Amino acid sequence: MENQEQQRRRETHAPERNPNPCPLYRKCGGCQLQNMSYQRQLHWKQELVERLLGRFHRVNPIIGMEHPYHYRNKVQAAFALDRRKQIVSGVYQASTHRVVPVESCMIEDETADRIVGTIRKLMKDFKMEPYNEDTGRGLVRHVLVKRGFVSGQVMVVMVTVSPILPAKNNFVKALRKAHPEITTILQNVNNRATSMVLGESEKVLYGPGYIEESLCGCVFRISAKSFYQINPVQTEVLYNKAIELAGFTGKETVVDAYCGTGTIGLIAAKRGAGHVTGVELNQDAVRDAISNAKRNGIKNVYFYNADAGEFLSAMADEGETVDVVLMDPPRAGSDEQFLTSLAGLAPKKIVYISCNPETLQRDLQFLVRAGYHVQEIQPVDMFPHTNHVETVCLLSKL
Repeated sequence: MENQEQQRRRETHAPERNPNPCPLYRKCGGCQLQNMSYQRQLHWKQELVERLLGRFHRVNPIIGMEHPYHYRNKVQAAFALDRRKQIVSGVYQASTHRVVPVESCMIEDETADRIVGTIRKLMKDFKMEPYNEDTGRGLVRHVLVKRGFVSGQVMVVMVTVSPILPAKNNFVKALRKAHPEITTILQNVNNRATSMVLGESEKVLYGPGYIEESLCGCVFRISAKSFYQINPVQTEVLYNKAIELAGFTGKETVVDAYCGTGTIGLIAAKRGAGHVTGVELNQDAVRDAISNAKRNGIKNVYFYNADAGEFLSAMADEGETVDVVLMDPPRAGSDEQFLTSLAGLAPKKIVYISCNPETLQRDLQFLVRAGYHVQEIQPVDMFPHTNHVETVCLLSKL
């Protein structure tokens, strides 16, 4: 293994520019670092994390991807008519609702892109018009495709304004004939004036209505609305590192705050934690987490539908002790109420997974003042070609 200084020298002398940039780089705006070579991107992210977090501890070299393309297992396509009244599909241009036509994206799953292309052609055959926000006319708003990279299972969600899908049985038959790899098809109805992709109502047109995927030795059910990490290859790297930092011996009591559908908590329960308690505010996510625990036969984990900060405060008030808190908050980081509750509970270790080094810096400052010491900082490149960087930190009580 090369040391950090050798890696830095290699990255510093790496070619600056991407020799094969995406032709839609400037129009789309989704891949902010697409103009840089991949080694240069990693160098840029390493410097960002070091600048923000280097005061707390030496930052480990960032873990990049061996093949940093087509890593997104979830593809959302918007639809519109171009000036020649032809159906186009793609992504919204940054900060607009103007659709940039995309045939194939360098970071999206290739199977998903092909399915979207087929649906675009079928819409013309079945006379399904894209929805126009200005006129209120048309039917199809979005298509959502999710694919399990390990399981190979594929979900297609047609997001429409109306619950009526013309000749839906023939449409489903034609789509399945073109793509036999599709394992389930749903229709989601979203008739509200909103930027949200999915509406409340959905019905299954084919298959079980969900897909399953394996991650770190566990199997997870993924529904249309459930959150699942976008880059499964790097998620495995990230979670393996988090479990390593936690250092489970089989006896630890663990709280998985912001547990979502239970991914990291279930993996911890299977990989050596004595007892895991997952806490999540979203009721649907908790339901998914409970069914994921049953699916994997994991019995040393319990999930609660509650505010994580209030839950930790109640535990502290009742004199309960916790060895490890796993936390993976949203981009905004944790609020002061949660961090105060966390410090009051005083776990021996905190494993903090962050998708935003700026809010991580703020939260680490609070925890250091509360008597914690940062022991390791590991950046992971979860989203190559974008300016996002994931970081996992280990903190111990002084």
